[in-house]
Order: sequence, then C-alpha cells, then structure tokens
Amino acid sequence: MSTKHSKRAAQFLKNRKQAAWHDETLWLCRAKRDRLSKEIPEWEALRDAAFALKMYSNSHLDELLTAFERHARDNGAKVYWAKDAEEYRNIVYGILNQHHVKHFVKSKSMLSEECELNPFLQSKGIEVIETDLGERILQLMELKPSHIVMPAIHIKREEVGKLFEKEMGTEPGNFDPTYLTHAARKNLRQHFIRAEAAMTGANFAVADTGEVVVCTNEGNADMGTSQPKLQIAAFGMEKIVPDRASLGVFTRLLARSATGQPITSYTSHYRRPREGGELHIVIVDNGRSKILADEQHRKVLNCLRCGACMNTCPVYRRSGGYSYTYFIPGPIGINLGMLKAPLHYYDNVSACSLCYSCSNVCPAKVDLAEQIYAWRQDLKKFGVSDTTKELMSDGMTFLTNRPSLFNAGLAAAPYGMPVLKAFGMQWGKGRDFPDFAPDSFNALWKKGEIKS
Repeated sequence: MSTKHSKRAAQFLKNRKQAAWHDETLWLCRAKRDRLSKEIPEWEALRDAAFALKMYSNSHLDELLTAFERHARDNGAKVYWAKDAEEYRNIVYGILNQHHVKHFVKSKSMLSEECELNPFLQSKGIEVIETDLGERILQLMELKPSHIVMPAIHIKREEVGKLFEKEMGTEPGNFDPTYLTHAARKNLRQHFIRAEAAMTGANFAVADTGEVVVCTNEGNADMGTSQPKLQIAAFGMEKIVPDRASLGVFTRLLARSATGQPITSYTSHYRRPREGGELHIVIVDNGRSKILADEQHRKVLNCLRCGACMNTCPVYRRSGGYSYTYFIPGPIGINLGMLKAPLHYYDNVSACSLCYSCSNVCPAKVDLAEQIYAWRQDLKKFGVSDTTKELMSDGMTFLTNRPSLFNAGLAAAPYGMPVLKAFGMQWGKGRDFPDFAPDSFNALWKKGEIKS
C-alpha cells in the first residue's frame, strides 16, 4: 500500500511557512470565486443547469458520442475509441510513429497523466515537451502535478529561478515572475518551431458540431497546434456536451470556479484539420463506463475539473497535493481514487473534515462530501477500517444507548481527558483538547439554570 495521507501531510507541514503560503494562496482563489459568483444573479440557476446537462449527457453517452464521431468525421477528423489506458497510449503512439514524429508538444491534459502517456512515448524515443508553464516546470523537476488547474502551485518562484538557471541559463538569483515567464516563453518557442506534432486535451467536446474545446490562459494550446500539421486531441468520454448552447453554460461556470476570472484568456475550438494537415481525436473510456454503472457514485462524472473543491478544502489547502496517494488530489481525487482501486487508495478518505464545502462550491453540483462519507461506511466491508475508530464508535453507541452510563461519562470527562492525552490519543495529536464545563447541559437544565 502507498504511504498514508497522514504521514505525507506531516512531511508537508514541516515547512510551516510554505504550508501557510499554500493555504492562503488557494483560499484567495476561493474568495475570488465567491466574489465573481455573487456578481451573477443567475449563478445558482447556472449550477442547476450544469448539473442537469451533465446528468443528461452521461445518461445519453451512446447517442452523443456517436453523434460527435459522425460530425467530426464529416469535418475531416479521424476518430478513435480507446477502452483503457493501454489502448489510448498505443493509439497515440501509432499515429506519431506512422508520421515519424520525434518531437512532440503537449498542452496540459490530466487524461495523459491518468494514462501515463509521457513516459510511454519517451520510452519509444519520442521527445515530449509540456507547454503549459506549470507543467513544464514540473517536467523539468521530474515531479507530478499537485493541483489539476494550477499544477505547480506548491513551487515557490525562488525554486523556479534556480531551476531556470540550470535548464535555460537565466540570470543567477533573478526570480522575478515576469522575467522567468519571458525566459520560459523563449525556451518553449524553439520546441514549438521544431515540433512535428501537437496534442491537446479537451475541456469539452460538442456533440452536434464534432468540435473539441480547450480553455487556457497562456495560449500554449494554440501555439502548439499552429505550426505542426499533425494534431491530436484526446478526451475522456464524460467531456461530451450536447450543443453550443450547453457549452455556454459550462464556460460561464468553469473559469469563475477555477481561478476566479470571468473566462479563460483563450477558449479554442478545434473542428477541422488545418489545410494540408490532419486532426486525430481519441475518445477514452478507461473505467468511466464502470463509474457510470455505479448508481451511488456516478455523479462524479459531472466533474468539470475546475479544482474549486481543492481551493476550498481545508484539508487539501493545509496538507498539499502530494499528501494524497492518488494522482488527482483533493475531494474529487479521493472519490476518483476509490472508484479506481479502493484497496489501494482508501487512506485518502480520512483526508476530509466532512465540512461539505466542496459540495457547496462545485459548479456542476457533484456531491463530493456525501460520496466520501459513503466510502467511509464501506471501509469495514473492504476490510480496511481502523480498529481504534471502530472501538470508539462501538463504545459511543453503547454509551448513548444507556443514559445513566452516558451521564456518568459526562461527569467523569473533565478528569478523563488528561488521561487520554497522556496516552497519546490519536485525535489529540496536533489539537488542543477542550476544557469540559463543570456542569453538563442536563445538569444545568435540572437546576433550572436553562430556560426553554
């Protein structure tokens, strides 16, 4: 089993200054989201519409995806279906190999992370360059993303400055963000120029037009697809939306929820291959059909991958993305990890305070906290529940069903807490134990000191 979330979180929290900065930065995104949402009177109506549209799309995938395929082919694109990660990787490699591609540029795609595309292509002798700035920084550092929208949010600019000194020959000690951004742009420009093929993910795929829609702030997707004549777009099949009117609902919600901006700088529609070029589109299942069949957890397919649940989550903000053992962290990652392999990723379900903030901010109304709670109830069934917690739960059930014992326990609580602390009760680690009041509510009621 992977290292438990609690141990990784403890490692992250050793750097208190960095942890505080991580918390504050992500909360700033949440605050910006709140401000922008309040400027739109119909915000909740948009969320309701997004929920209804996703529920419709995910229950009509057969119709919408085949319609997308038909229209995409009519537009001149070539469409492929991949049942799993292996088939997806082989399809992409087959296209690149057929065209003798050795230099390949990519726009950020969590699907390629999910299916481990980069190391596979690199093992075949293909140079793969991430063109999203955050992803490029992590690629050079040989690290994974810690956030689905701001993948390098945990990296300080001083670290980036040192990295660019080594990789790009920038000025020693210069970690000015504007300077570093220009250096990265200059460096990436050479990769764009020599690339023989480019790939994007997709935020949305429109069924009735056969087009793929990509939302970025840096324009790297457009840069990548502007020079090479071979373009590949790949998306998980839940990204399908019925039409452009539906698309409008999601684009109004996406950027506001993700980064607190009205819309992304670039919303690019890829519909036809460029003149003299080719457009290849790969539609990927990789477990999504299985999720669709799970009535209790299928709403997770509504996710727009905006990251709002991470920005608001008090646990994610204070423990960092690498504390989670699934490659997608935060509330959405907890649920996706459990759907992927519960016996491998069950440790993440404890990384939740059940504050329900994630459910409340989700633009597509995914019931994230409710699903995490449901997973917790299944831990005993999986044979991985915590024995200490089980004993505590059984003990509390026993006490609360016996009023005389419960009241006796309350009377003894002020004396019992120091004992529990002395024995290192898990709950008390990192917390201040409460001081119990000398009299319980029941005692005060009986004395007449509380009036109805």
